Amino acid sequence: MMARFHGEVGYADSVETPEGSGVWEDVITETNYYGDVIRNTRKTESGEGLNDDLTVGNSISIVADDYAIKHFFKIKYVNWAGTLWTVTNVEVRSPRLILHLGSVYNGPTP
Repeated sequence: MMARFHGEVGYADSVETPEGSGVWEDVITETNYYGDVIRNTRKTESGEGLNDDLTVGNSISIVADDYAIKHFFKIKYVNWAGTLWTVTNVEVRSPRLILHLGSVYNGPTP
């Protein structure tokens, strides 16, 4: 039996900073989606720090709206199980998107 998913997906738009000095930053917007957790795995990797790095090999299938289909390349993260996870790969299987997750996301949020 597949676990259900309901959570935010973060999209990034690169915009030039107000100074206009050629510095760009990601502005994040979030949209809520429903779907299924179709793969649920985890692994640890030895990192450079004291603790091992936690990554997941999870795949989440969301029911995509028109915006998600047209802007899938802007997807940065998914809020799943109380944590923001980096989206490492997106498969377009209209009307769904399959989001493959990796490590914990530490970038900008709205």
